[in-house]
Amino acid sequence: AENLSGAREIPDHPLVRQTIADCLCEAMDIEGLERLLARLEAGEIEVVARDLREPSPLALEALAARPYAYLDGAPLEERRTQAVMSRRSFSPENAADLGRLDPEAIARVRSEAWPQARDADELYDALATIGFLSAQEATTTDWAEWLQALAREGRASRLRTPETSLWVAAERLPEFRAIFPEAALDPGPAKAGVAAPAAGAPPSPEEALTEILRARLEGLGPISPDALAAPLGLPRERALAALARLEREGFVLRGRFTPGAESEEWCERRLLARIHGYTVKRLRAEIEPVAARDFLRFLCHWQRVAEGEPLEGPDALDAVIGQLEGFAAPAGAWESEILPARLQGYDPHSLDDRCLSGRLAWARARMRPAEGAAGAEGSIPSRGTSPVRTTPITFFARRHAAIWMAVSPSGNGPPLSARAQKIAAFIGEKGASFFDEIAEGAGLLRPEVEEALGELVGEGLLTCDSFGGLRALILRSGKKRRGGRRRERLCAFGIEDAGRWALTRRNEATSPATEATLHLARALLRRYGVVFFSLIAREAPFLPPWRELLRVYRRLEARGEIRGGRFVAGFAGEHFALPEAVGLLREVRKRPADGAFLSLSGADPLNLLGILFPGPRLPALEGNRLLYRDGLPIATLSGGAVQFLARLEERSEWEAKKALLRSPLPAALAALA
Repeated sequence: AENLSGAREIPDHPLVRQTIADCLCEAMDIEGLERLLARLEAGEIEVVARDLREPSPLALEALAARPYAYLDGAPLEERRTQAVMSRRSFSPENAADLGRLDPEAIARVRSEAWPQARDADELYDALATIGFLSAQEATTTDWAEWLQALAREGRASRLRTPETSLWVAAERLPEFRAIFPEAALDPGPAKAGVAAPAAGAPPSPEEALTEILRARLEGLGPISPDALAAPLGLPRERALAALARLEREGFVLRGRFTPGAESEEWCERRLLARIHGYTVKRLRAEIEPVAARDFLRFLCHWQRVAEGEPLEGPDALDAVIGQLEGFAAPAGAWESEILPARLQGYDPHSLDDRCLSGRLAWARARMRPAEGAAGAEGSIPSRGTSPVRTTPITFFARRHAAIWMAVSPSGNGPPLSARAQKIAAFIGEKGASFFDEIAEGAGLLRPEVEEALGELVGEGLLTCDSFGGLRALILRSGKKRRGGRRRERLCAFGIEDAGRWALTRRNEATSPATEATLHLARALLRRYGVVFFSLIAREAPFLPPWRELLRVYRRLEARGEIRGGRFVAGFAGEHFALPEAVGLLREVRKRPADGAFLSLSGADPLNLLGILFPGPRLPALEGNRLLYRDGLPIATLSGGAVQFLARLEERSEWEAKKALLRSPLPAALAALA
């Protein structure tokens, strides 16, 4: 009934009358609306128009109406109300981009609108359709021979004035004679068929120019008045007057359609609608969710592990640690696998310098639960007192230490050894202490102190000013198995230069819980660029539940800081992404696959087997490895056995196995080891 025209016949029925009365008088105030309209018509109320960044409460009700409240039937993403609602999330500079057309769509429509001729007859039809051909347009095509043939037959003429030279179809010559009465014709008027006046009154110059520009606009797409008037040799003002007449008819629209246009442009309505359709189609294709393999390719570029992507320079380490802040990985994997994969020429001393300067800190992310307690799924398993090398360690900026320690509360672990208790009591009483001070104060031998320090680190009770202390404990545990007093002395020398050892402080949150959740939510966005429920299964179990992160992400989306939607296909729920990540995600999807292998440690954050891809998960252990090719898992190395996940040719299988066993261990760390 909404599409019926004319007067409505309202049935005379009590239910109908009561329904109309309820709608107009109870839900609405129709009498008040009539009074308001009457005062507006009488001029008693002044109407002032203002451009606001957000809609008024009344306008917001209309914009936020349900889809069935609209009668246009357009898809949701095409409604102009969606663009108005989105402006609240954009800066004034970016809001202007909402109506920008795609340059490729403009070029495509221009190519489609310009006629294509295969013989002289088709050229004549094209000449009559687009009004005329300028001398430049005639020379840039292969139509010269056909134009001469049309001129010999009297179907086309070349019109010459002091300002221009045009090829004109015979049937359009009266219009051009009205504009250029003194112009010369080749061939002459008699042969061109215009010697006798046309039936009826000849067109006026204004009417003739309007019809000529109408024909031209049907074959050109967006064009400026200057470019439209230049081939005719007419002043810009005459072209604008004709365009204004076409605009009143609704034939053309004005605006700045071409990106970077410095002046106003005009475009025929039908062509502009086609350009808009092509633009919307492209935008829809760009926001379509990408496949899991493309998302994995994006993550390799986002985290700088793809070939040619590793960072280098003095600030590279800060950028990598900032992206991996809060991620728990085995202590031995950080310098042997994770950091070298992201940093070109990784130098272990740079990590020590950052820690000693107070910019970075490390600690066990969460104290190991008591024996017999069930660990969280996906967490690094522990058996008794875990070796230092397999202890899950987390890096974070020292200024954020309180937040990470607050969300990583202490647990009830197994009883400490007598030596570890003695050292913990000494540090708790004296505060942060150097290795020599601990050995002397606790009355223990140096090897006993090293063993006790490793136990405290493994329980998440101890940290050090630099990473060198943990590195020394890792190397000591590995070299002790091989024996050698000289190796132990080298390790002892390294641990003495590591700085002070201190107890980790937990459950001392200095910021509200909402602020801590906000920091963790931002950390996940920095790490992955795009975050959704299934992806954070790889993260440590001490993170807030998804329902709390979801509230934070929705608030950030409302502020316009991040984007919400569905970015990866096959994963339900809401997805959230950084704006720069969305651009890179689209770019990576368009890149062709290069077939390169990428070998990563099982402890790497990009070990997403069983999360992004089907199949069992690969345990997050330093010795395990995973091989990707073009975003797909190809093979795994677990327990010393290689398992291929896809069929490969014999030569490709040999190359894959060779790439799988390759390790990014840097020369500096290899020499230290």
